[in-house]
Amino acid sequence: MRKKSLGLLEGWVSIGINLLLFALKLWAGITSASVAMVADAWHTLSDSASSVILITGMTLSERSADEKHPFGHGRIDNIAAIIIGTLLMGVGFGFLFKSGVRLWEYSPVEYGRSAVIIFVIAAAVKEGLARFSIWAGRKTRSEALIADGCHHRSDAATTLLILAGIFFGREMRWVDPALGIIVSVVIIHLSYGIIKRSSGSIIGEKMCPEIEREIQEIIRKDFPEVSSAHHFHLHRYGDHSELTFHAHMPDGFTLEKAHGIINGLEERINRQFGIETTIHAGPLSEAEG
Repeated sequence: MRKKSLGLLEGWVSIGINLLLFALKLWAGITSASVAMVADAWHTLSDSASSVILITGMTLSERSADEKHPFGHGRIDNIAAIIIGTLLMGVGFGFLFKSGVRLWEYSPVEYGRSAVIIFVIAAAVKEGLARFSIWAGRKTRSEALIADGCHHRSDAATTLLILAGIFFGREMRWVDPALGIIVSVVIIHLSYGIIKRSSGSIIGEKMCPEIEREIQEIIRKDFPEVSSAHHFHLHRYGDHSELTFHAHMPDGFTLEKAHGIINGLEERINRQFGIETTIHAGPLSEAEG
């Protein structure tokens, strides 16, 4: 519930602020004839679109498990992050092309004082939104919230780049389209990272070595009857995670004794890591063979 509340709060605040900043940045870009400013304005508007996706994904991912989806709907959060990343990449390639054309045409740009003020305020506001969204994402382990925070931060960074260019663009007319190209490349790089991270979770990734080492240490200290543990497979479904692995014990153990040890180990892992665990128990001779 807290995850959904933080996601909805960040999403609605982001939509309101981004719509206002989009209008101000677009006005500043048009009056200044700046392709970099107009590109940054549309980048800001894409933040609003990604926040709509975030709200939708956050709402759907909180649905409880059902007969068709026994592990819940948590991966909708990853799907939402992929959509956000894809949208962001489209914005990046679009303005990369426009900036290239503008660099070829070599048109002059006139920056006004109001444009500078708007972009200074926008950079500060977007960095604030980024920090809140990334904090909320780490707190709730939401890839979509972190992706939205990265989107905000990229907007703040590109806005700062444009501000830096304002002070040089008066004398060097190529600075504005060059900055537009840099902004586009930053957007594309960021969106690639979002898509890669979120799709990796859906496709399936190798279990974190640190978690495996900690589990092996728990077995060594508190469950010495388990002679070896291997074939660790961790599957994440949003907030819900399922772990399976093989454990070997002496051949002479009764089924009741082995079952008790395995149950104890599963409960310990669940308590310490919040992971539902299923362990396949086998005789030690099987491992040695």
